[in-house]
Amino acid sequence: MTYRIATVGGDGIGPEVVDEGCKVLDRLEELEGFGTERVDFDLGGRRYLATGEALDDGTLEELRGFDAIYLGAVGTPDVPPGVLERGMLLKLRFAFDQYVNLRPVKLYPGVTSPIAGLTPERCDFVVIRENTESVYAGAGGALYPGTSSEVATQESVNTYHGVERALRYAFELAERRDGRLTLVHKTNVLTYAGSLWMRTFEALGEAEFPEVTRDYVHVDAACLYFVTQPERFDVVVTENLFGDIITDLGAAVQGGLGLAASGNLDPSRRAPSMFEPVHGSAPDIAGSGTADPVAAVLCLGQMLTFLGEEAAAARVDRAVGALLDERAGRVPDGVGYSTADVGDRLVELVADA
Repeated sequence: MTYRIATVGGDGIGPEVVDEGCKVLDRLEELEGFGTERVDFDLGGRRYLATGEALDDGTLEELRGFDAIYLGAVGTPDVPPGVLERGMLLKLRFAFDQYVNLRPVKLYPGVTSPIAGLTPERCDFVVIRENTESVYAGAGGALYPGTSSEVATQESVNTYHGVERALRYAFELAERRDGRLTLVHKTNVLTYAGSLWMRTFEALGEAEFPEVTRDYVHVDAACLYFVTQPERFDVVVTENLFGDIITDLGAAVQGGLGLAASGNLDPSRRAPSMFEPVHGSAPDIAGSGTADPVAAVLCLGQMLTFLGEEAAAARVDRAVGALLDERAGRVPDGVGYSTADVGDRLVELVADA
């Protein structure tokens, strides 16, 4: 099987970590017998500064023909906030209907969590974030901007269609995992959106997924439990804004953004899904050879799982675990490893995994 992969290094350390991920991918192709056809796309802050456009419609349609997008990072201090986020990242999510954001929260052996005494056995869950609605839909506006009378509104849009399909994906994932699903919202205050989520959650669970154990937690309580009782969760499902916030808390619990991978998924596969580490472009260390590519390689594992290459994905997970265990006790984390060193070592480890 050959897959068409669009690679987007982007800005800052993005190209560096994607290059290391592609080295690992090359080795996995040899080991597992699949192939990829990769095309690199020049997108991000540099492209925007040169052309004045974050993502043109022609490039968007070209990307539509790929099986997956492997993204490094976008963002540069020279581009105002919101330009690339809305003009590129959200444009891709909306155009390709990537309605599921999947963020694992997994503590690997050898990684020190800021939570004292936390062990890998207590921290291995995944957050499903609805990815195309809520306040990110762009509804709202401003009156009298820049004056003392300014009024700004930002509306949260929640549809039954969007809620039901995100919940369905989460229930199906829970069936394949430990059989536990937790809805996170704020139903006691956000009574309209919260009611839609809760009613759909209960109805879908009772009618189609009776063997999945259902739980509900307010989002503020979820923040507490992520830290004090991460073992309470196996699959978490939530709306877009809450998911954006709590997944970064999850990243902190598992050892930092340098270990945080994410997938923006179109489960229907009518359009490509996009896989990106969430650590950002880190322009202050770009070109220094010190960026850690582990999160980008974990994204590679997510991409391979989504494409159906489960054996290759399992090799990635075991190799990353072995690498992190090897470098346990080094202070600061990763001393003695350049970006290329980490990629080279992972190439070796996936062969042994």
